[in-house]
Amino acid sequence: MSSEAKSAENYVEMPKNLAELRAGIVAGTTKAADLASSYYERIEKINPRLNVYLSLTRERALAQAARVDEMAAKGDPLPPLAGIPMGIKDVLVMQGSPSTAGSKILEGYCPPYDATPVSKLEAAGAVLLGKLNCDEFAMGSSNENSAYGPVRNPVDTERVPGGSSGGSAAAVAANLAVATLGSDTGGSIRQPASFCGVVGVLPTYGRVSRYGLIAYASSLDRVGPLAANVRDAATLLGVIAGHDPKDATSSTAPVPDYAAESDKPLKEPGKAGLRIGVPAEYFAEGLDAEVRAKIEAGIHALQAAGCTVKPVSLPHTRYAIPTYYLVATAEASANLARFDGVRYGYRSPASETLSDMYRHSRDEGFGAEVKRRILLGTYALSAGYYDAYYLKAQQVRRLLAEEFLRAFAEVDAIVTPTSPVPPFKLGEKTGDPLAMYLADIYTVTANLAGICGVSVPCGATKAGLPVGMQILAAHLNEAAAFRVARAVEAAGL
Repeated sequence: MSSEAKSAENYVEMPKNLAELRAGIVAGTTKAADLASSYYERIEKINPRLNVYLSLTRERALAQAARVDEMAAKGDPLPPLAGIPMGIKDVLVMQGSPSTAGSKILEGYCPPYDATPVSKLEAAGAVLLGKLNCDEFAMGSSNENSAYGPVRNPVDTERVPGGSSGGSAAAVAANLAVATLGSDTGGSIRQPASFCGVVGVLPTYGRVSRYGLIAYASSLDRVGPLAANVRDAATLLGVIAGHDPKDATSSTAPVPDYAAESDKPLKEPGKAGLRIGVPAEYFAEGLDAEVRAKIEAGIHALQAAGCTVKPVSLPHTRYAIPTYYLVATAEASANLARFDGVRYGYRSPASETLSDMYRHSRDEGFGAEVKRRILLGTYALSAGYYDAYYLKAQQVRRLLAEEFLRAFAEVDAIVTPTSPVPPFKLGEKTGDPLAMYLADIYTVTANLAGICGVSVPCGATKAGLPVGMQILAAHLNEAAAFRVARAVEAAGL
């Protein structure tokens, strides 16, 4: 490890896995209430340095822990996440708890209902500790856009944790939660998972309900779990996935036992091994040399485990960033129009007329990056530019999706780096929005195409900075992604 990394504070302490913690609660050797209290003590000690939690839901969490302990004392069957302490990204609403989306414009807003993924976690016995910091309205790649200050990476506190679910990834890496929920619009679960050395899951579009998710770009947004290991992430996805009548875009497809699927080897007896595609477009100029070396080592490990590796071509990848930032900003300009100072959230006191109130509230309530994206999206949708920009972007999006369909006819999964670079220093890219946007170059394609993916740790640089491998799979084929990720994890790179 370099002297630079040694000089930085390190708060990494991975939690025990779900099965071990649940077994202790079932056996009575661990009390859910004591476990929750121990996490709150750790949060009180470490959160001031990392800025992971924006608010705590202590009363709700301890009441849930008491219910779990009562069930355990009676010998009642316990649900799959009984007593497991978890954190929730602050773009998912929780009844009666602050839900700010990392923005001043929602400061003080406490919604009257729970997001569906939140209610599913609680129904499964999870103890929800609080709301996690994030880039404002999930717009960012470094968690430096939050109105409540940046999150610091537990691996090296001088570096970013990734974004926009930086708080969700950092909470797991620092053991401030056993697992968390994040949201991913263009890499916002996978990239911070890579930067913090944890596992992050992008489900297929529609696999998890978006009801109660504060929208950024509705055709791209997904809710997914982050955890310390692949099996825990698979277990969590199994809990939150499934059809929701409150979300018209949620899939009615049956939910597999993802945890059991992740246990399967890459090459089962009497069967051919999984076919792994490697796209040259993801290993081109701009990829850090150490990241490349670690991902190539991961690919060799997959070959050794019985996979067949073959090249695939995804040539429209080079258009992914402009396509994404046209589609996402256009949808953001529409979704964020509702934040006007009238119905909820921040209202500027400097308002004499209705139009003044709208203008001042949005100007004072939104941060610079959110304003930039609203302006870009409004421009792309404006008369005279719609066909040239937004419509063209949607056409390229279709071409990207078709390329993935063709690739998945030949392979079971595609492996790539999650990020072209290791976690960078705080403030390093804030003055260059384009350089920041390029940090998502390998992740936005999956959101545009609607497919699923997993980021799994794949070693570290010489400076001790985490590297993540991204495993992409076809629509509703999360099981294949989990199997491949589990093999990478087992290789211990």
